[in-house]
Amino acid sequence: MDYRATILLYGELLLALYLLWREGLFATRLQQATILLLVPLAFVLRYCFLTYETLDYQDWIRVWIQSLRDNGPWKGLGQEIWSCNYNVPYLYFLSLISLSGVHDLLLVKLLSIFFDVVMAWAVMRLVGVLTGNPVRKLFAFVLVLWLPSVVLNGALWGQCDVIYASFAVLAVYFALDERPALSVVSIALSVSFKLQGIFLLPVYFLFLLTGRVKFKHIFLFPLTYVVSILPAVLAGRSLTELLTLYIRNTGSIGDGLNYNSSSVYALLDFGSLSNAAAARAGIVLAFFFCSGLFVWFLMRFRNMNDKAVFGACLLFAIGVPFFLPHMHDRYFFIADILSLTLAVASPELFLVAMGVNFGSLLGYHAYLKMRYLMPMRYGAIAMLVCLLLVLGYTVYNTRGKAAAPLASEK
Repeated sequence: MDYRATILLYGELLLALYLLWREGLFATRLQQATILLLVPLAFVLRYCFLTYETLDYQDWIRVWIQSLRDNGPWKGLGQEIWSCNYNVPYLYFLSLISLSGVHDLLLVKLLSIFFDVVMAWAVMRLVGVLTGNPVRKLFAFVLVLWLPSVVLNGALWGQCDVIYASFAVLAVYFALDERPALSVVSIALSVSFKLQGIFLLPVYFLFLLTGRVKFKHIFLFPLTYVVSILPAVLAGRSLTELLTLYIRNTGSIGDGLNYNSSSVYALLDFGSLSNAAAARAGIVLAFFFCSGLFVWFLMRFRNMNDKAVFGACLLFAIGVPFFLPHMHDRYFFIADILSLTLAVASPELFLVAMGVNFGSLLGYHAYLKMRYLMPMRYGAIAMLVCLLLVLGYTVYNTRGKAAAPLASEK
């Protein structure tokens, strides 16, 4: 192991400890013991995985970094990289990695581990908004670092889902913490890193209804997105090409209805329908799911407190990838995180976190072990049950008057 990578990992550990100290969570001996035992061990676990290579790294990520290195990091950003369907903000990081003498694999994983810490902080702050309980905030931070899908996604697999998911969770946190501009900027950054950030976009309809976000803030979304791709444009990429990148890359996700995902396509048999027809059926299901929630929001938005709004976020994080076709094994990552947040804020619903993460991990196992632990339909059943439980939680928290007045009424 390169000693420089070890030093960087140690720095990320110190960052995690600093954030907990800054939050005032070293207050009691029990809290201190919990932090000083479980947080360093979470980084030791990640250290053990740093040198493991998957086919995704060997076939794709390593190739992209080498292309940036061969062409020069700036010139490389100005060219479309063969086989790369990621948006350019992630390539900025890969460009910096290409300049380093540290092994590419280690830096790719250390980048994701850095955002593991950012994610833990974001969830901790979100739990603080929902409960105000310092002990639950501490558990939220620690549990994110130990969540299997988080550990496997970055430290083992070398994937970057934690980056877009961190910004997505920050978007929810800032909306509930009455910082709408930061919320819109955060969700724009989430989408700019990866298209899966759009799974949470529908909840902004509710944010607008409840005054947590106003129409004057919406312009920040396209502005942030354009700023995020501007360095690549200055390096030579076409602005039009980058603005339409996601549209042009829709075919890159494959024509299969399901790629090791616990979605409706693992649960239902669409019979004699062609893949194209079955895919359209799933899109229609997703449309009716979102439309039904929108109608309900219109009827009940004045009675929705922070917990109900958070429940709506989790409904979209589970429901949208559940109904859409062509979903991959890692597309429930935001749902993994938000379901854990729900379990910490409302421990009676810990089964939701278990069910969602069970469904996700079946897909992880299928890829990482190249075999199924059990049929994916069991994961789909778990996702459906969790979706119903979260719906019940959201309805329950909409029974009375909202805990705080609407922003427009203040």
